[in-house]
Amino acid sequence: MKRETNIRELLDKILKQLDELKAIKVVVINIQNRSALADYFIVASGSSSRHINAIASKVMKNNKRELIAIEGLKTTDWVILDFGDIILNLFKPETRKHYDLEKIWQDGIEDEKMSFG
Repeated sequence: MKRETNIRELLDKILKQLDELKAIKVVVINIQNRSALADYFIVASGSSSRHINAIASKVMKNNKRELIAIEGLKTTDWVILDFGDIILNLFKPETRKHYDLEKIWQDGIEDEKMSFG
């Protein structure tokens, strides 16, 4: 129970930061019962490389104790911040459309997908 509470607290903290940083079309996908990869995917976009870099840098700085790995910061087309049970995916809008993670993971979890912002 405590583990789930900690995960939910971190999820809420990251979502609040994304809102403050004006991330675009933030979507949370619960994959707890579908994958051992993580419990939640967060998918969000930035308006430019600079915006994505600013979002990633701030979220990394504010959650450095929980952060496990970072990928894609050099190109900023798709930046992944891995917090273990939560994986944050930051995209340029055209890259997000191309990979369409929401569509890939929507099957069977439509009622558990929450959209913020």
